[in-house]
Amino acid sequence: MVKKMNNKNYNFSVWDVSEVYAGPGGKLWELLMGEQIHVGGSEQTDILAKKIGLDRYKDTYLLDICSALGGPARHLAEKYGTRVLGLDITPEMIKEAKKRTNGKSYEDKIEYRLGSALDIPSKDNIFDVVWGQDAWCYVRDKPRLIQEVKRVLKSEGVLAFTDWIWGSSEIPESKADYLMEFMVFPNLQTLEGYLQLIEDSGLKILEKEDLSTDFGYHMDKYVSILKENKKNIINNFGQELYIEAENGVKAWQEAANKKWVSRGLWIAKNS
Repeated sequence: MVKKMNNKNYNFSVWDVSEVYAGPGGKLWELLMGEQIHVGGSEQTDILAKKIGLDRYKDTYLLDICSALGGPARHLAEKYGTRVLGLDITPEMIKEAKKRTNGKSYEDKIEYRLGSALDIPSKDNIFDVVWGQDAWCYVRDKPRLIQEVKRVLKSEGVLAFTDWIWGSSEIPESKADYLMEFMVFPNLQTLEGYLQLIEDSGLKILEKEDLSTDFGYHMDKYVSILKENKKNIINNFGQELYIEAENGVKAWQEAANKKWVSRGLWIAKNS
């Protein structure tokens, strides 16, 4: 059995992740989740934004780590007037994010930059907010990630993110291996594991939340969307990819509903 604090690393590099999101995998997740490519879409973006009071401030400078297609960046710029730097390691994602932003009334508020979350291409003490939504599960060295967040945050700046994590129940090792291989995750943290990393970095935790019930609900929803679009997926990507996707999403559905896996939310403040 795999304990809920699983320190096992899987042999996936950032380039493996980039290859998935540059190909059919990225299109599949956009089909299931929408262009924000995270659980709950714009509704969850608003929840996190309101928790940190983003609606009360103007001209906030926010770094979105693993910004993908730029969906959250565009939402935050349009609705809250936030200035956003979207950082992603996949060139195809940066290119598409720029394309989708060009011509928008708020495009001058957004910059997309190619780069690594483990070596953020930015000076120290720059951002009012560092932000992430369900994507840091793809980052191998999470202690270094949190240290980089600390480095680029202004004094009194805020860290706000959600991520996929190990849940509260033990999971058979074979099941864990399949889940991680399907998603190309190098490792996962736990709710308390991220809390420890945040505190070790010198950031002060303000809030943490287990979102397991919501995660199970959305996994049920994604299985339904996948089945509803079966014909379209097969026509565009082939039956083999559809079968692989259905097996993988169903496995994550089972794992979410058995509390083997979960989502978490963390908010912290720099000193």
